[in-house]
Amino acid sequence: MSNTTKFLFRTRGTHRLHIADILMYLYLGLGTLLMFGPVLWGAVSSFKTAAELERFPPSFLPSADEKVEVEGYDSPLSLYTVTLDDGTVAELAQVRRIGIEAQFIDPVNPGELIKVHVNQTEPVRSFALQWQNYIQPLQRFQFFTFFKNSVIVTVSATLITLFINSLAAFALSKYDFRGRHIMFILILGTLMIPTTVTLVPNFLVVTTLGWSNKLIGVILPTVATPTGVFLLRQYMLTIPDDLLDAARIDGASEWRIYWQIILPLASPAIAVLAIFSVMWRWNDFLWPLVVLTQTDKFTLQMGLNMFQGQFDIQWQYLLAMSVLALLPITIIFIFLQRYITTGIASSGVKM
Repeated sequence: MSNTTKFLFRTRGTHRLHIADILMYLYLGLGTLLMFGPVLWGAVSSFKTAAELERFPPSFLPSADEKVEVEGYDSPLSLYTVTLDDGTVAELAQVRRIGIEAQFIDPVNPGELIKVHVNQTEPVRSFALQWQNYIQPLQRFQFFTFFKNSVIVTVSATLITLFINSLAAFALSKYDFRGRHIMFILILGTLMIPTTVTLVPNFLVVTTLGWSNKLIGVILPTVATPTGVFLLRQYMLTIPDDLLDAARIDGASEWRIYWQIILPLASPAIAVLAIFSVMWRWNDFLWPLVVLTQTDKFTLQMGLNMFQGQFDIQWQYLLAMSVLALLPITIIFIFLQRYITTGIASSGVKM
């Protein structure tokens, strides 16, 4: 048994579970269900048909009505389990439904038309994955164009965010100049300003610069984040100043100290900020909605909004494309998750 397995299954009781162990497992199980239950439900529901999504009571696994080819009918007919008036149960194919009455035929002997009340019928369903929920939107929906725009915005904004915030954190943590603490407090104070307050001024600046309907107008106004400055500054304060003084004695420039000493040592905090920045940029909807009006410039989150009409929402396609939009964030989190605990614990951030 590995050390990880021993750690996960260790208990307070020696021979049987202690009450604390039971409460802990219940708490962790409930937390896991609340966190990942909706995500799992959405992923499974992305393989359901539109009718299956609206069915009540809902089913967890995707299923579809079984159909059968009947001679004399151009399209396959749906199979139903029908309770006849004499109490016998048979599998019949539905021809049509008129109000509360449904008309069926026997697939083996389609000559006789059987009429029964709809309450006496139950559709025959079987497990089925609706892959067309993923295929059809890719054929009609500019998924790859929107995906490319989201990648450009996310990668560019994240790289610029890491560069600008790390420079600001380096100056605020390792340089002693007048007004340093006041400047840091002002930066943190901007966290209390709602995004909607700065929406109009930012839009006027972007329009004046001619960045409307351009990806650069989505990228640059969001790169400087007070959260990133605070996170990196708190981590950089743990780096010994003697290490920087030794580098200066050896003739290293300030840029070299920043690039070859500060950044490598602050990599855990930078990785945490990278995860946050990717999540912010990839899931951002409001600011791209304000800046962009041309369809070929839309990000993926704006493209998903196209499945929502005034009177109808194509839930099966919206769920399928949402699952695809979730995959890049999940992959990045998997690769960088080992830095999260180290970066947050060392920077003093409480989540």
